[in-house]
Amino acid sequence: MTAERQLAQAQELAARLPPLLAAAERVAASLAGGAHGRRRAGSGETFWQYRRAQPGDSASSIDWRRSARGQGLYVRETEWSAAQGIWLWADASASMDWHSQAGLPSKRDRARLLVLALAAALLRGGERVALLDGESGPSSGAGALPRLAGQMLNAPATTTLPSPRLRPRHGEMVLVSDFLHPLDAIAAALAALAAQGGSGHLLQVLDPAEESLPYAGRIRFAGLEGEDELLVRRAEDLRPQYQERLRRHRDGVAAIAAAQGWSFAVHHTTQPPQHALLALHARLALPRRGNGT
Repeated sequence: MTAERQLAQAQELAARLPPLLAAAERVAASLAGGAHGRRRAGSGETFWQYRRAQPGDSASSIDWRRSARGQGLYVRETEWSAAQGIWLWADASASMDWHSQAGLPSKRDRARLLVLALAAALLRGGERVALLDGESGPSSGAGALPRLAGQMLNAPATTTLPSPRLRPRHGEMVLVSDFLHPLDAIAAALAALAAQGGSGHLLQVLDPAEESLPYAGRIRFAGLEGEDELLVRRAEDLRPQYQERLRRHRDGVAAIAAAQGWSFAVHHTTQPPQHALLALHARLALPRRGNGT
């Protein structure tokens, strides 16, 4: 990538970041109930991993011996501190960059807003948050939300479900996507994440046209991820079969989530984001199973 292209990307990111952060903060402020009381005192000094120190980490949390062996400062995290983290993921695949009407947000924009607004609400309650596909562990403090937003906007497009760089051991995970991936791929990804010992929540974000297929007459459908085009003479004739297939797929995703003890919900881009966030906020407040809390 040329230096000019890198500069252009940096300028684009800088321009998009403040409006996205402002919107996330507004949505988070509208949530009722405040902090949900997940944080608990407890033991747990078993070593989990080292991570690079971040703005907001106290000097007492730095592992000076580990830091002396390499470049930069490192924090030593235990299993208990890992359990306090909430790991978030917004699908960045090309299929998310779609909306059926000019006045609607794309699925990608809505997913990003939901994740960042949830992060803002959790940070206000004293929680530690991180991106599931990011390069740093859960953190809190004033710089955490802008850092998450920057990482999210700068993330490359991908067609796969998350494969964490860090182990979210015993953490709680929230995945926001259209979940139109093959069911076997979803099952494999959730099994791998659940094997870390944490619990999770899936939120499916769909454009309303993906539910109703409101088209009629001769229509050419083009995929966003390299799929072949489909030309149909009467789109309305496909509607019953399409809606049934979507229902079966959604039931499959819900069953996969339930098999791991995870929750599943659906959000449409015509709905206010607060509705989905209130439901997620409530689920995150519930006691988690299998991690001693």
